[in-house]
Amino acid sequence: MNRIQALLAAQRRVELDYVAPARRPAWPGLIVLIVALAVSAEVLVRYRDVRQELGRLEAQAGLVLPGGSKARALPKERLEEQAKNAEAVVRQLTLPWGSLVGAIEQAATRDVAILQLQPDAEQRVLRLTAEARNRDAMFEYLKRLGAARELTNVVLVSHQVQRDEPQQPIQFSVQASLK
Repeated sequence: MNRIQALLAAQRRVELDYVAPARRPAWPGLIVLIVALAVSAEVLVRYRDVRQELGRLEAQAGLVLPGGSKARALPKERLEEQAKNAEAVVRQLTLPWGSLVGAIEQAATRDVAILQLQPDAEQRVLRLTAEARNRDAMFEYLKRLGAARELTNVVLVSHQVQRDEPQQPIQFSVQASLK
């Protein structure tokens, strides 16, 4: 018990004063409130002015849409052009690239080098430019291309002997329809 009595004796006595202290004058708080309201009003006026100026500049630049925020309608011709472009891209992407490249690789020989490959997805036509060491190699390549399952109507479009080169290879163009 001695411990508890020692603790109680060590604690200070708390005195409560129920009488409120004298109030300070209210005028400094009122001045701060008035200054804050004035600054807020100035910020709001500047915000309104900036928004009006931005609207005026957008109107001058032709960026304001009639009727508020409605989307600007595109002309019918422009929409049709975009639709045609999208269809062309889809046709190009849906070409059987894997089988087409496989057919060209199967027809390849050591004596023929492919220079250019131009598939036309819209017309379903393949144009190919190649170079052969000699005439027999060119005809052999045409025969092998014609045997490919993915191609039909393989036709030699043009050929020309490259006389300015030492071995005088034959550069030729082939056109084939895609199945």
